[in-house]
Amino acid sequence: MNTASNVDVVQKLWGFCHTLRHDGIDYADYIEQITYLLFLKMADERGIDLSAIEVTGKKGRPEVVDCSWPTLEQQSGTGLTDHYIDILRALGQAQGILGDIYAGAQNRFNNPVNLKKLVSLVDETEWTSLNVDVKAAAYEGLLEKAAAEGKKGAGQYFTPRILIQAICRCMKPDPRVKPDFTICDPAVGSGGFLVCAYEWLRDETKGAFDRDVAKRVRTKTYFGEELVPRPRRMALMNLYLHGIEPHIRLGDSIADPPSGERYDIVLTNPPFGTKGAGQAPEREDFTVSTSNKQLNFVQHVLTILRPGGRAAVVLPDNVLFADQAGEIMKILAEDCDLHTVLRLPRGTFTPYSQGVKANVIFFTKGYATEKVWIYDARTNVPGITKKDRPLAAAHFAEFEKCFGADPNGKAKRKRSDSKEDRWHDFHISEVKEKEFKLDGFKWLKEESLEDADDLPEPEELATEAIAELEAAVGELNQVLALLEGNGVESKPKARASA
Repeated sequence: MNTASNVDVVQKLWGFCHTLRHDGIDYADYIEQITYLLFLKMADERGIDLSAIEVTGKKGRPEVVDCSWPTLEQQSGTGLTDHYIDILRALGQAQGILGDIYAGAQNRFNNPVNLKKLVSLVDETEWTSLNVDVKAAAYEGLLEKAAAEGKKGAGQYFTPRILIQAICRCMKPDPRVKPDFTICDPAVGSGGFLVCAYEWLRDETKGAFDRDVAKRVRTKTYFGEELVPRPRRMALMNLYLHGIEPHIRLGDSIADPPSGERYDIVLTNPPFGTKGAGQAPEREDFTVSTSNKQLNFVQHVLTILRPGGRAAVVLPDNVLFADQAGEIMKILAEDCDLHTVLRLPRGTFTPYSQGVKANVIFFTKGYATEKVWIYDARTNVPGITKKDRPLAAAHFAEFEKCFGADPNGKAKRKRSDSKEDRWHDFHISEVKEKEFKLDGFKWLKEESLEDADDLPEPEELATEAIAELEAAVGELNQVLALLEGNGVESKPKARASA
């Protein structure tokens, strides 16, 4: 891979982003506009004719819009802005991946001079002459920068690649094993899990596929769903730049009725936090009724996995000790082999969602759990920071060795595989004693916190406290609901006398 080219392209495009901040365009807006322009430029380089796109006009009559790159590149001033708006509107009505990427597209540029500058920057690079690795890495570099520099909570769209790559090496998402093999991320974000799953396959095969297999991998293997149009658009572009034509539905994985599609592998990082929660979804396939989004995602994954299918799901700590976590993990342990839990280092999602403590659970559908192996990559591990202690592959190297070569967790495992006693197994009877709340298994003593210099950042401590408080409030609300259901009415509090 030509790393220098990747860095140059990213730096050139990203450098202009700071100028646009003064025009009211935030980081995510900027990446979205780049997505629109990149696609037009690459279509022109590949000789795809967009010069006569038929659309329904503003008055309901058919009209033809020239959406080709040269006509856009030649414009300037308000004429450029007007033509750009017409292109976005026209392509948003197109069929296939064109319509998917441009659906609902809007111009974010207030100043046509800035739009002209970005068009010129995109025009300077012949994107199709770059190999797949370079242009894909350039786009992913922009996504990563946007997540790191953007609003707090951008991590819901962007999971660290180092973590995803470690998960993929364990899961071995290999479509060659059967002709209808499919991979899904029901909370796809910007597409990181699907991209890394494909990159794992490409590295395993050195890119050498049978022609029929190559076509199937490119067009019928990678699936996803995303609630928010913008990250879905970015995911489509991200995978397209990797040479993949994915099927990514715009919708609510939890609230919408299940489609009936089933997948061999599910890799996902459901959005953290309680935003958007409030009431339990009405799903007949959900055994436990809860408003906890992450627990509902676990139930959703259970539904969409094929028998024998396997999953890796990223979950925050509070989900493992929340009031209804035990109920759902009990079902999971009965219907699946919940063979592995990875306790992630503090700050894994820095800088995207700083302070979140999280885990990855690995399970295979159709086999009841007999033993759960837990790897503690957190206790006595210095917290991840953006500059001094960034997340690295070394953080997961021993875990991958302990996990073993079998993606279903059936490799021969020993506690002694971890030099620092980070790898422990627990029989299902012990899990039952803990009421299936996996957060309760802790055997290492935290020594680093005895030193004040090693205390977590205040924001991390606050985030942890808020997560525990939210879990407690949720439990209290359920108790109140039970009381009301038993005919116990709540009474207004008497005011204290002055």
